[in-house]
Amino acid sequence: MSEKKLKVAVLFGGRSPESDVSIVTGLQAIKALDPERYEAFPVYIAQDGEWLTGAPLLERSNYIPGKELREKLTSLILDLSSQTPTFLTRPRSFLQKSKKLPFDVALFAFHGLVGEDGCVQGVFETANVPYTGARLLDSAVCMDKTATKKMLASTGVPVLPYKEIKKPETGSLITPDELKAMLGDVVFPCCLKPANLGSSIGVARVTNFQEISDTLASTIFRFDYMALLEPFVENLVEYNVAIRCANGHVQTSAIERPKRHSELLDFKTKYLSGGGTKSGGSKTPSPQESQGMLSLTREINPSLPPEFEKNIRKWAEKVFTHIGGSGCPRLDFLCNEKTGEAWFNEANPIPGSFGYFLWEAAKEKPILFSNLLDDLIDEAFALHRRQQIPLDPTPEDARLFPRK
Repeated sequence: MSEKKLKVAVLFGGRSPESDVSIVTGLQAIKALDPERYEAFPVYIAQDGEWLTGAPLLERSNYIPGKELREKLTSLILDLSSQTPTFLTRPRSFLQKSKKLPFDVALFAFHGLVGEDGCVQGVFETANVPYTGARLLDSAVCMDKTATKKMLASTGVPVLPYKEIKKPETGSLITPDELKAMLGDVVFPCCLKPANLGSSIGVARVTNFQEISDTLASTIFRFDYMALLEPFVENLVEYNVAIRCANGHVQTSAIERPKRHSELLDFKTKYLSGGGTKSGGSKTPSPQESQGMLSLTREINPSLPPEFEKNIRKWAEKVFTHIGGSGCPRLDFLCNEKTGEAWFNEANPIPGSFGYFLWEAAKEKPILFSNLLDDLIDEAFALHRRQQIPLDPTPEDARLFPRK
């Protein structure tokens, strides 16, 4: 008799500026999961916060679902009281009854706010449900660039100096004079970025206080309450590497060099790499269909000086172990190509497409996307077992009320 398949809820979307990218990652993951081992189903979190499931959500052409399609989908609520992972269906009328939808593990494919930042992790911790990726605190620290820098202060990993700019309690405007008084001496040009967003959303090169003021009001403070101001790195080259813990050993992926601004495609083209164009491309993304776009946006395993590559991997391992050491985050580094200086930039707890292409191109022990997901799910169960406490955790001598 064949072993029972694990039921995997793949969660994506959410109230994030990166929700569209998350949809692509979620659908890719569902396709990559081994159908002999898993029964996967989508859980799409709409931007208004409703959790939805249903077969139409397996098709990319159905996003973003409108009112008519949403009426055909099933609305879900996570059962916080069940002893086993369970969703409850939300009746759309008083004539319907709620039903139970049990599952075994949640695979998170979120990007950005309210999903990758610890919010949803906290919900699943409360429900005592196994889930993939970084834990609650680790996710929150990774998504907050200032918190990440502070955590790494004693590690020896190089980071750029920075100044924080908080959103005013009312409105979004901070005048140039107020900024000058707040920030003190600033050597321009600088890089201004949101503290909690990814995919380069809101990142800008600024050359004076007026540009800082304008960028904060028009872009950054629309999505985030905190901005970072850092020195602008001249002759900029970026290097990214994914990392994970496999069988007790830290393993790094291939290194990628995203192409410079002048080489890059725009944001939509970069992420809609599964086709869907009028010229006949497929509307359904898959890792195979995306492969052809990778060389247009990045160089995999670029030729690097051995000592430089060694440092990137060494620093990546230090960052990974200090932020919890779970999941398969991608760590991004900035480099001045002319001087050879490099700095850790940010951690992405759930990188786009889980960074599968970096693992498939790893110099040592390449790993296929489906096997990467296997390992993430196995790790989810292991971390969940480790965190279990008694059903009634109150010690007997601390109990104030009788147990009945």
